[in-house]
Amino acid sequence: MKNIRQFQIQTMRWRSTATAHTPHVSTGSPEDLEVNNEFITAKHYSEVPGPMPWPIIGNTWRMLPVIGPYQISDLANVSYILYKQYGKIAKLGNLVGRPDLLFVYDADEIEKVYRQEGDTPFRPSMPCLVKYKSQVRGQFFGRLPGVVGVHGEPWREFRTKVQKPVLQPQTVKKYIQPIEEVSDYFIKRMQEMKNENSEMPADFDNEIHKWALECIGRVALDARLGCLRPDLPKNSEPQKIINAAKYALRNVALLELKYPFWRYLPSTLWKKYVSNMDYFIEICMKYIDDAMLRLKNKPQSVNESELSLVERILANESDPKTAYILALDLILVGIDTISMAVCSMLYQIATRPEEQEKIHQEILKILPNKNDKLDASKLEKMVYLKAFIKEVLRMYSTVIGNGRTLQKDMVICGYKIPKGIQLVFPTIVTGNMEEYVTDCKQFKPERWLKQSSGYIHPYASLPYGHGPRMCLGRRFADLEMQVFLAKLIRSHKLEYLHKPLDYKVTFMYAPDGELKFKMTERPTP
Repeated sequence: MKNIRQFQIQTMRWRSTATAHTPHVSTGSPEDLEVNNEFITAKHYSEVPGPMPWPIIGNTWRMLPVIGPYQISDLANVSYILYKQYGKIAKLGNLVGRPDLLFVYDADEIEKVYRQEGDTPFRPSMPCLVKYKSQVRGQFFGRLPGVVGVHGEPWREFRTKVQKPVLQPQTVKKYIQPIEEVSDYFIKRMQEMKNENSEMPADFDNEIHKWALECIGRVALDARLGCLRPDLPKNSEPQKIINAAKYALRNVALLELKYPFWRYLPSTLWKKYVSNMDYFIEICMKYIDDAMLRLKNKPQSVNESELSLVERILANESDPKTAYILALDLILVGIDTISMAVCSMLYQIATRPEEQEKIHQEILKILPNKNDKLDASKLEKMVYLKAFIKEVLRMYSTVIGNGRTLQKDMVICGYKIPKGIQLVFPTIVTGNMEEYVTDCKQFKPERWLKQSSGYIHPYASLPYGHGPRMCLGRRFADLEMQVFLAKLIRSHKLEYLHKPLDYKVTFMYAPDGELKFKMTERPTP
């Protein structure tokens, strides 16, 4: 009844007077007048099209097993279905325990939302992570609980503490050699993994996760974790970290949309989620404490530019908790995201021989000798490889959408949308719409090159998000993908000789099935 009453109050507010939310027409600027007219002519929020909710459980039933038509593993397709059925704006409302989800498929409207947000935009949070950080382990996280699942001033203050060393190009360049060493060793491991048909094992995606964790460990924990050892047991620390990351991320959609009842009665799923997050804290504290000891043993005269990312943060913070929490956020979000993105890249390279050959020829000019090492200037020249990565992320965006929680009433697609509604920008759809991308159905890495004549709406494909809440680790993610793919395709040919794979959503959007790539060493030129 309380929710119904709140809805009635909100409805009366909208219907009272259209100018109540905007400046007076007589004294406003031309921009204010335009906004005013928008509110006067806009339709009521209740008129936004979308699936009809059921009594009591609303639209939550659509995510339930057996009876629900929407599958968590097929959320990308659900985004397409909503667009096809309802147009450029669709409301999935009356969801148990959470605000309505408003899907926006208009790139111009998405741009408008981004341009009107302030310094502390709100992303649709993961309530399970918010509860964990603020309540379950609130004493540990304290006032500044990181950047993931955090909003407002605490988010801004924490990000300000860490963004300079994390995003500074010079800091990122320091990791080219360490990431290259990890990638070179992993490529050798791939050669050892091959079966009699020169194919990767059925669980190759888990091997990719080990490579990703080893890379992230060098950045976030300042350590080599030993993930790539051939004799790594299933109960090893690296495998436990990978399993914990997969569980924590891949069950978010289940906790939030399919089984949201943990909010009222702790479920087995929720308890296991908490246990996995606790393990993350334990691991991060262990390795950051080791880094702190190493820093104390370094001479006082050492230049800051010589310090690692973790050491720079520890050197500037009296409390190591900033480094603990940053490491947790980077590992939690990074392992599965980078791993699934690379799985997608490898699948697309293996099934697109013409593009693979172009990548190979480009790299061959930059690294003419097999044992040549990478540096920043060489990576900068790999324009076609970077264009290929962008095109894969456009057509098969690993993160299927971005979003915002509205902090003020707005008119979007001709409807009055109240504060608090969660907007979803399905980049997996908008990045494949003809009106925003020329020849959108064609896979054309060339479209991202400077000489391309095609059109791409700047807000149609945003795999890392946009604005102040753009992915904090994006430069490291790009570096890891570029280095690994460059070193692999420089000396090896990749093929996929099995039935084509469909893409599905775990937490990320990636090929669903066994990645049995055939790996053939290229002849030395």
